[in-house]
Amino acid sequence: MATFEFPVRVRYHEVDAQGVVFNAWYLAWFDEAMTEFLEHRGLTYRTMLDAGYDVQLVHTEIDWRSGVGWGEDVVIAVSTARLGRTSFALDFQVRGTDDAGSPTVSCGCRTVYVVVAVDGTGKQEIPPLIRNALGAPEPLLPYD
Repeated sequence: MATFEFPVRVRYHEVDAQGVVFNAWYLAWFDEAMTEFLEHRGLTYRTMLDAGYDVQLVHTEIDWRSGVGWGEDVVIAVSTARLGRTSFALDFQVRGTDDAGSPTVSCGCRTVYVVVAVDGTGKQEIPPLIRNALGAPEPLLPYD
């Protein structure tokens, strides 16, 4: 499956005093992109919840290379990086273009999620409906 891209236009309230997107907004973007990624692959969040599953973020690492400013158009690239028994990792990249029109990556992130039961009974094995939506791992970032 091809990498999913979620478009974002930087809004005024997302920019800090340094003139770039405040770091917390990246996590919000990645969360929204994760939901759209699953839906693009046939799994709405509502369907997952109705089936008795949810996912919880348990670990994330973000590496910034450059800032993104107000009014810029970027895409959040999303790909499955790893599948485990109860957890999976997604890779995210904030992609844009420089003044010459060349592609750029201003930020990379890997986030680990654990599948949990909505009834509060704890973590669960990744069910087929989630595993199928995630597809085969195609990491965007290298593994250490």
